[in-house]
Amino acid sequence: MAVKIQTPQGTIEITNESIATIVGGAVTNILGIVGMASKNQIKDNLNSVLHKENYAKGVVIRQEGENIAVDVYTIVSYGVKLSEVSYNVQEKVKYNLQTILGITANSVNVYVQGVRVLDE
Repeated sequence: MAVKIQTPQGTIEITNESIATIVGGAVTNILGIVGMASKNQIKDNLNSVLHKENYAKGVVIRQEGENIAVDVYTIVSYGVKLSEVSYNVQEKVKYNLQTILGITANSVNVYVQGVRVLDE
C-alpha cells in the first residue's frame, strides 16, 4: 500500500517503506530513544533493536484522506521521562514528514515496546 497525493500535475505515490525510513531515521536521532522495535515481536521473532533496513517493521502507516496516521514502536533508555521522549518523537516525525515529503500527519502514536539500560 502506498500513500497517494493528488496534485494538479498528477498523482504521487509514496511507499510505506519510504515513509518508514524517514520516520525511523527521525526517531532514532532523538535523545532517550535506543532504537526502533518490531510491532509484532513474537511473530517476527525479533526482540532486539531494528536496523535501518528493517524500520518498516516498527512503523505502521495508515492513510486518512490527504493525511496519514503513524504508529511508531520504540525502545527507550532507562531513566528518561517517557512523556517528554514521546512528545519529542511526535513533533520530530510530524516535522520531518511535512518538510521532506509534504505530508501532514493527523496523529503520531508512540508505543514503548521496551526499556534498555545503556552500558557506559
